[in-house]
Amino acid sequence: MNAIIRRIQSGKRWWAAEAVLRGFGLAMLATCAFATIWLYRSVHRPPLHEPRATEFIASIGVVHGWCLGWPFLLEGPGLFRLVSVTRRGSLSL
Repeated sequence: MNAIIRRIQSGKRWWAAEAVLRGFGLAMLATCAFATIWLYRSVHRPPLHEPRATEFIASIGVVHGWCLGWPFLLEGPGLFRLVSVTRRGSLSL
C-alpha cells in the first residue's frame, strides 16, 4: 500500500488510480443526486411531519456526496500529490 501512495504522491500518471478515484467521485455525485431526489420527495409528502432520522441521514449523504464527489472527480490522484512548502510558509511552533 505504501508503494501505491508514494507513486500517487510523486505525481506520475497512473491510469488505474485515475479511473478508481474519478469513478469514486462520480459515484459520490450520483449518491448525492439520488439522496437529493429521495429527500425532496420525502419532505414534500403529505401530511406534513417532523424530520425523521432517515431524512437527516439523507441530508448528510447529500452534503458528503457533493463535498467529496467534485474534488475526486476533478482532481483524481492530484489530491494526494506532495506539495512543497517553503520555510517561510510553514508554521513554526
